Amino acid sequence: MSRKTLDSVRSLSHIFGSLSLALILTLAAMGQQADPATQTPSQAHVHEHSRKGTDQANDQSMQGMHHQENVDMNMTGQVVSFLPSPHASSGTGWQPASVPNYIWMTSRGGWDLMAHGTIFITFNHQGGPRGAGKAESTNYLMAMEQHRLGKGTLLLRQMFSAESLTSPHPGFPQLFQTGETFHGQPLVDHQHPHNVFAELSAYYTLPVSEKISWLLYGGPAAEPALGPVTYIHRVSASENPGAPLGHHLQDSTHTSFGVITTGLVVGRVKVEGSAFNGREPNEQRWSIQTAAWDSWSFRVSAAPTRNWTAQYSYGRLMHPEALEPGNEKRQTASVSYNRPLSGGNWATTLVWGRKHKEIDGSIQNSYLAESTLNFLRRNYAYTRLELVDKDELFPADESHPSFRIGAYTFGGVRDLWQGSLGQVGLGADVTFYSKPAALDAVYGNDPVSFHIFLRLRPGLYRHGH
Repeated sequence: MSRKTLDSVRSLSHIFGSLSLALILTLAAMGQQADPATQTPSQAHVHEHSRKGTDQANDQSMQGMHHQENVDMNMTGQVVSFLPSPHASSGTGWQPASVPNYIWMTSRGGWDLMAHGTIFITFNHQGGPRGAGKAESTNYLMAMEQHRLGKGTLLLRQMFSAESLTSPHPGFPQLFQTGETFHGQPLVDHQHPHNVFAELSAYYTLPVSEKISWLLYGGPAAEPALGPVTYIHRVSASENPGAPLGHHLQDSTHTSFGVITTGLVVGRVKVEGSAFNGREPNEQRWSIQTAAWDSWSFRVSAAPTRNWTAQYSYGRLMHPEALEPGNEKRQTASVSYNRPLSGGNWATTLVWGRKHKEIDGSIQNSYLAESTLNFLRRNYAYTRLELVDKDELFPADESHPSFRIGAYTFGGVRDLWQGSLGQVGLGADVTFYSKPAALDAVYGNDPVSFHIFLRLRPGLYRHGH
């Protein structure tokens, strides 16, 4: 890429970032004028949980906390809030407040106890000469415990994954996917399994005034304020067993071993910053690999209504790649929309992610649009459309050529069983690709990939159940 072209790309990226930040602030300003009472409450939102025996004074105190960030569940259900809940997100990220929650929950001894997760049992066929067909399982389980602490609320999270046992070697087959290593070699055309300890964190929020609250978050395995809510937790990606090809340009820091984040929620806008260990997890998927907090990020988020959120984030990661020297700068912007429907839900997310490798000045961009429609209660249709720059497809080539890859996924799920304890769905999807002709000799002219799977998760939480 010529210097002139590189400068143009950098200029466009900065313009895009500035426009994204302006959009976030504009949406927030528009949202401030909206009447929260006119917003449709979620059919399934966790923070509307009511616990018997809570006295009136405590209810009033909790309503103030609920107004700030919806982190408390001991609510009478009288307040309809516009701000998202961390029970339905990852790290300190925001999904729309109206998203449905598939979760188990109860209360014991002053603690609100929650658990949710998903298991996909899949036959995965990746087409073309570099493809493969294998049985596998992507999965995670998250437990949460919440309690009053002083005038604020403490939320503890533990997220676990058994993918180190349920992924075929060297990882989940996925054409054009790159990132992390296996037996000391770069992973190509495979998605790495997630760590056993995917999150071990604490999240504390404290009301400062009627419209301002302070947050403190972190832990030995946690997610810095960088990127959108990770795809594992996004409702718009909830039926898709595969990872986005742009994962390592958008939300790959969702498991970082050592994170501290603080910030303020002011009305419908949140501003936060993180210090964290920017190195990728190594191949010991069962260990916690703490290191210095040598990387940083900041994020501005907005929740103009119950159905919309947006964010812009920027970070500098020190030596993130196990086999590549140098540091990286990352930028992301995203917009999420969720709309509860009669007998279903519609969730959509748009994401832009950018990686700038300082060692050679190279830049990769990624663009994602994904959407999931739940209709007639038991049926789901989903899509994921991506354009991603990939410069790690041929690690032995010292010139590191970059290729623009497109991946277009279309799928559906039918729930075979729905109950308060869980849901079991049967699904399938197919992915088509676009790529430069120079890759035809390696990947084939028109590779096609597909999944056939069972999806298991908790039942949909409904207020009053």
